[in-house]
Amino acid sequence: MIKISAVIVTYNEEEHLEKCLSSLIGIADEIIVVDSFSTDRTPEICKAFHVTFIQHAFEGYIEQKNYAISLANNDYILSLDGDEALSEALKTSILKVKQNWQFDGYYCNRLNNYCGQWIRHSDWYPDKKLRLFKKGSGEWKGINPHDCYTLNKGVKSGKLQGDLLHWIYRDYSDHNKKVERFSTIASEAYFKLGKKSSIWKIIYRPTWAFFKAYFLRLGFLDGLNGLVICVQTYNVTFLKYAKLYKLWQEK
Repeated sequence: MIKISAVIVTYNEEEHLEKCLSSLIGIADEIIVVDSFSTDRTPEICKAFHVTFIQHAFEGYIEQKNYAISLANNDYILSLDGDEALSEALKTSILKVKQNWQFDGYYCNRLNNYCGQWIRHSDWYPDKKLRLFKKGSGEWKGINPHDCYTLNKGVKSGKLQGDLLHWIYRDYSDHNKKVERFSTIASEAYFKLGKKSSIWKIIYRPTWAFFKAYFLRLGFLDGLNGLVICVQTYNVTFLKYAKLYKLWQEK
C-alpha cells in the first residue's frame, strides 16, 4: 500500500481546520501544515493533531502550495485547504486508491457550503478539482487567487468518488470582503502578466459570467443564495477588469 502525505496551507483557519484534520485520520500517513503566521487558534489546533507545522511567509496561493509539496516525505500527495474536508465517500475512494494506485493524479468534485447551504449548481458544482497526485506529475499553476494543480503532458488522470467538502463563506458580509480582496489580487496578477482591460471587457465579461452561471449552469435552482452567488460572480469579474483598467491608466 502506498503512503500519502497530506499538505495543507492555512491562514486563520480555526473555524474549519479541526474538520479538515479529523477527516484525514486513517487516510494520510503524514500531515504537513504550511501556515502564513496565523493570529488565531490555528497553531494550537495543529499541535493537538500532532501534525508537522511550518510557518512560511505568504508569497501567493500557487507559490505556497508548491512549497508545501516540496516538504512532503512521501511520493503521493493529498493537497487541501484549511477550510476543506473529505466526505465519507471520498475517504472510502481514497483508501481503495491507496491499495491500487493506477493514475498519476485523481480528480474529485468539490461541494461548497455557502452561508449554511450546500450549493449544487452554477459554477460551484461539481467544481472539479485535482487534489490527489504523485509528486512530480505536475505543479500548481494558474493566476492568483485562482490556482489549480496542472498535470504534465502525457500523464494520466482518474476520478475519485465522493465530494471534497468546502466551507466557503459564513455570511454575505464575508463574501463581500473576499470579492474586494480577490478582485484586487486577480487584477494585479493580470497586470504582471501583461493582460489588458477595456471598457468592452468591463461590460461584457461580468455580464457573460452572470448569464452563464445563473441560466446555463442552473444557478437559479439554488434559490436566493444561488442568485446572490451569481451576482457576486458578476461583481468580482467587474471589479477585476475595472481595477486592471485603472492599473494600466496609472502606468
